[in-house]
Amino acid sequence: MKKVIAGLLTFVLVNSAFAQNRFTLSGYVKDSLSAETLIGASISVNGKEKGVNSNQYGYYSITLPAGRYKISGSYVGYQSRQVEVELSSNSNFNFLLPPKFSTAEEVTVYSKRRDANVKNAQMGRIDLSMSQVKSLPVIFGEVDILKTLQLLPGVSNAGEGNTGLYVRGGGPDQNLIMLDDAIVYNTGHLFGFFSIFNSDAVKNTTLIKGGMPAQYGGRLSSVLDVTMKEGNMNKFQVEGGIGLIASRISIQGPIKKQKASFIVSARRTYIDVLVKPFVPKSSQFYGSGYYFYDLNTKVNYQFSEKDRLYLSGYFGRDVFDFKNSQRSFSTNIPWGNITGTLRWNHVFNQKLFANTTLLYNDYHFAFNAAQDDFRLSLASGIHDLTAKTDFDYYASPQHKLKFGGLFTYHTFTPNILSGNQDSTQFVPNNGNKKYANEMAIYIQDDWEISDKLKVNAGLRWSGFEQIGPYNIYQVDSSGNKLDSTVYRRGQQIKMYNGLEPRLTIRYALNDETSLKAAVTRNLQYIHLVSNAGTTLPTDLWVPSTYRVKPQIAWQYAAGLFKNFKDNTYETSVELYYKTMENQIEYKEGYTPSLTDPEESFVFGKGWSYGAEFYIKKAKGRLTGWIGYTLSWTWRQLPLLNRGETYPAKYDRRHDLSVVGTYELNKHWKLSGVFVYASGNATSLPVQFYITEGVLTQEFSKINQYRLPSYHRLDLSAIYTPTQKPNKKMHTNWVFSIYNVYSHMNPYFIYYNQSGSPYNGTLKVEARQVSLFPIVPSVTWNFKF
Repeated sequence: MKKVIAGLLTFVLVNSAFAQNRFTLSGYVKDSLSAETLIGASISVNGKEKGVNSNQYGYYSITLPAGRYKISGSYVGYQSRQVEVELSSNSNFNFLLPPKFSTAEEVTVYSKRRDANVKNAQMGRIDLSMSQVKSLPVIFGEVDILKTLQLLPGVSNAGEGNTGLYVRGGGPDQNLIMLDDAIVYNTGHLFGFFSIFNSDAVKNTTLIKGGMPAQYGGRLSSVLDVTMKEGNMNKFQVEGGIGLIASRISIQGPIKKQKASFIVSARRTYIDVLVKPFVPKSSQFYGSGYYFYDLNTKVNYQFSEKDRLYLSGYFGRDVFDFKNSQRSFSTNIPWGNITGTLRWNHVFNQKLFANTTLLYNDYHFAFNAAQDDFRLSLASGIHDLTAKTDFDYYASPQHKLKFGGLFTYHTFTPNILSGNQDSTQFVPNNGNKKYANEMAIYIQDDWEISDKLKVNAGLRWSGFEQIGPYNIYQVDSSGNKLDSTVYRRGQQIKMYNGLEPRLTIRYALNDETSLKAAVTRNLQYIHLVSNAGTTLPTDLWVPSTYRVKPQIAWQYAAGLFKNFKDNTYETSVELYYKTMENQIEYKEGYTPSLTDPEESFVFGKGWSYGAEFYIKKAKGRLTGWIGYTLSWTWRQLPLLNRGETYPAKYDRRHDLSVVGTYELNKHWKLSGVFVYASGNATSLPVQFYITEGVLTQEFSKINQYRLPSYHRLDLSAIYTPTQKPNKKMHTNWVFSIYNVYSHMNPYFIYYNQSGSPYNGTLKVEARQVSLFPIVPSVTWNFKF
């Protein structure tokens, strides 16, 4: 013990002596016009590549020997700034970078440095440019972050118009999607056709699909980290747009200049408002309608250079009503998210930055139906309270440490089915809410060992505890309760935990070429369970319990990254292999009932592998990319599909995206998107037979067939008129055509029956349902 203590004292004394001639320069990197902090800006010394990047809150810190230096701050889309610093003591300096107004300099999908894809140790990281996301053609003119992400290699969608992300063989629940650190459980409006993210309120969007850093956890496949704007610190600003089905508006400005600011951003569809005057009260469908809305809010206050407070929230809701007076039938389906984030940034010293966060999250789904005197209700949801803290420690320009921890208290409302007919009540026995604690601690080091070798290594420990109050019932074969075990509030029912190592290595062959490899282990304690054999709306969020084990995944990835012509062209090839344990599905023939859904779960394993090819042109009047993915995704569950292996429903053999944007002149910008993908795997009837006069169908093995291939071409043009002198308002028009050649892509297949089996006229034929033919749209955007 004496030797250990003596060694530690020697280490501290040596480092203290070494540090006496080294000093730290720290501060923030900000937009010079709005004072918004810039995430991932590069700080370099004497024009050399070595340096640091600003963190998620725009803070940087760099420690150097005493002396005179030229320090440069740069960020894509902004003019660089260089200052000369005499470093003889610890100092603070904030870089204020002016934006570049030439749109030809913008990058469609960019990293924070032009050569970041080659130089960084991180694999599979993409940062989206919001200005270029807004220029791509989309259905109904509704700008959509998630649909842009689906155009990248390794990311696919679930079908026509859907915003779900399927990353490297994982399901939609295996993506950690966060808005200002708050987890978003439901990312779609209109049953998944539009995402909840209002682009006017978004500051930064980062997708990590390979080599997940240790600071993130709880999901197997990817991280989507969305950060809201903070609000203009210097002047009031209004922007918005009017489209075919929705309008939006954002207001931001200073509460106290250079101290506090706010932003409020809202969006709503008005299909219901436009249609209502044309539906007479005598119509059997009078009172039917659909709408959704989003509201993003954020305020922040800078108490000092060391302390800053943020409060942000998101409120979104979908409401679908359908009425048929002729059949005395009505249904109401409301669902949506509410999130709240309170964050405190504190600078302990120039090397240590901390962020402490309190989070509130609520997701609720309900289905209510009535016909005559019969009523039916289905409800589910998740309620979270989270506390977390994260530290950034800038040990040296070659070492950046990040460590922290979190604790979440979950409340799960199961899929509660209830109803009544006249005086008869249907009371479910699955009405118990489920409670759980989730916790994690982590540490990671971004370490530049040499000019050629860089490592990002981390270790995360996570745990999940199902707790009371809860009752576990013993039942007979008919489902009747015989006995129960009662757990008090806070009493542990089941505990799971494990280590999650993360490692990414980059080896630079030269300034323009590097090799990367990554291995990660992830645990997931919350699951979205889907029915593999049908399209019924029975997807359900459930926790790990005494019956449901956490999902576990190992992912291995390797890639070659190379840039050409001064980083004008970026290319990469990535290979991956992923194994997944404890995958969950509903058992064959499942339909919602009055029992706990857990009783209908089956478990097994999955695996996926593939190759991703990416070519991007990042500079010039013509920008864009080509992404191609060749992949396989498999599932095997002993109690499903006779225990035989089957392709997952989101298995796509081929997935191709071609994206281009051309700056024609200062008034016109043209964009195009072409996508091609193998058809979705599906199960279809293979035999029809008549039982007691009823036509019955026997289905194939799970996902034995495939729908026809999917392909589509979209075009758009943005017209920006000349701004009149002394006019503060900037406007543009966005004209877009979705599915230019009107290809009828399959949404699903059903079988139509006509004639009678008794006279030999019975005819059964497959029919394809397609959603969108050619869809033109126009949107007017304004800003002042």
